[in-house]
Amino acid sequence: MTDPPPPPLGCGHPSEAIVARILAQPRVQKLPSPKLTLFVARGFLPPDLCTRIVALIDAVRRPSTIADGNGDANYRTSETGDLADADPAVREVEQRIAVFTGLDAAHGEPLQGQRYAVGQEFKGHTDYFEPSGADYDRYCSVAGNRTWTVMVYLNKPDAGGATRFKAADKIIQPETGKLVCWNNRRPDGTLNPATLHQGMKVRSGVKYVITKWFREKPWA
Repeated sequence: MTDPPPPPLGCGHPSEAIVARILAQPRVQKLPSPKLTLFVARGFLPPDLCTRIVALIDAVRRPSTIADGNGDANYRTSETGDLADADPAVREVEQRIAVFTGLDAAHGEPLQGQRYAVGQEFKGHTDYFEPSGADYDRYCSVAGNRTWTVMVYLNKPDAGGATRFKAADKIIQPETGKLVCWNNRRPDGTLNPATLHQGMKVRSGVKYVITKWFREKPWA
């Protein structure tokens, strides 16, 4: 079990306070790039908790989708599963994320799991929704756009499956329990296209990750 989370900062709070909170956590490294605000923390989740979450993903996974279709049937080929917080393992993960980031859980989307088999990938994309996109109003009219992303690798595939941030020339290799989180906006609050990232193809084995997105306003 983890300690109770501190009072939340809220997703509209200045990013400097959130950065300071994250940097105060153990085993955190900040990407030395002026282009985006990104952190990596190895061993964020213990292996036994990762195994429990993997089983939950396998029970609910379905083909992944994208908000605005671009005509590329192979753009996102993974599987996705929504994880109910009624499960104790999901609640523990949610609490750990709250303690780590200080972000207000009320602004968080439900925890989501993804599974990548051999050859599956998610080509270059940003997590925020483009205001000019056809489905922007559908996805952002209530809770606003996505602000922070928290992603955790649940296992290490035999080969492949890295996450690439092209603008920062950074490739992050999957490891069991490793957290990667980033601000989808610049410090001034504008959307940051340098957060474009790619879930690279798995070449051998299977990759499991979980993702937690936070919004500008409380999630309905």
